[in-house]
Amino acid sequence: MFNQHRKLLFSVAYRVLGVAADAEDAVQDAWIKWSAADRSQVADPRAYLTRIVSNVALARLRSTQYKRETYVGPWLPEPILTIGDTAETVADAESVSMAMLVVLETLSPLERAVFVLKEVFDFSHAEIAEAVERSEAAVRQAAHRAREHVRARRPRFTADRVRQREVTERFFAAATGGDVNALMELLSPDVTLWTDGGGKVRQAMRPVVGAAKVAAWFAAIGSVPYQGIAPADMKVEFVEINGGPGVVFSGPGRVIATVTFDFDPDGRVTAIHNVANPDKLRAVATGTAHDVGTR
Repeated sequence: MFNQHRKLLFSVAYRVLGVAADAEDAVQDAWIKWSAADRSQVADPRAYLTRIVSNVALARLRSTQYKRETYVGPWLPEPILTIGDTAETVADAESVSMAMLVVLETLSPLERAVFVLKEVFDFSHAEIAEAVERSEAAVRQAAHRAREHVRARRPRFTADRVRQREVTERFFAAATGGDVNALMELLSPDVTLWTDGGGKVRQAMRPVVGAAKVAAWFAAIGSVPYQGIAPADMKVEFVEINGGPGVVFSGPGRVIATVTFDFDPDGRVTAIHNVANPDKLRAVATGTAHDVGTR
């Protein structure tokens, strides 16, 4: 029974936490609690297990908040490889995208958990209240605040997936060729580049804003070493990351960075998320693809 719902539990925990390793730990903690429970009294295992993992994830998120607030440079979620089933459902892909997870980081832990359970997994306010151990009225208020907050920062539109893939490939062809003009054509004028090195890898300490600056940043890829690896020794692989097209940079024996994109309705790049902190590349380095669908 637990294994039947394991995918769902990871999907909930990852969206609440934004860190694959922490999500796996939350699922493991849920297993321990499930093993010790009197399951003869459990009428709805799916709801019961979701309640356990939500509570564990919420507690873990609160305990890690200080680390995120004192993080060196921008904090980005830990990227994961995903499989096609996630991408086939636009809502599922959007809810696990790097851009959405970044928005969720701006919510309080309670608001984030409530938003994920209500807006992504369609649990009732009563079910969520039981899961997060709050009154139903408090959950309704948190849900309203979270929904309005996300709507203001994350308009609901999605570029065609074929177009997304095409732009991703064209972007890196231009970047490796040092073609600034070609890069500029693919970027929104107010595009923002977020880089996460966690103080362990040299990255921009603040967001890089504007098409010209972002284009210049990436045009250097094909001409200078990155993290001590020469361009000729760099491997670039197009994969699905967090439900959308992404790129994994690898050198001899290790993953160096991931890059994912956010697009406007016309397919122009509006945001780029570059994760280079080696602690956040372990999930990608394993090569394990996750099914993070909501059903």
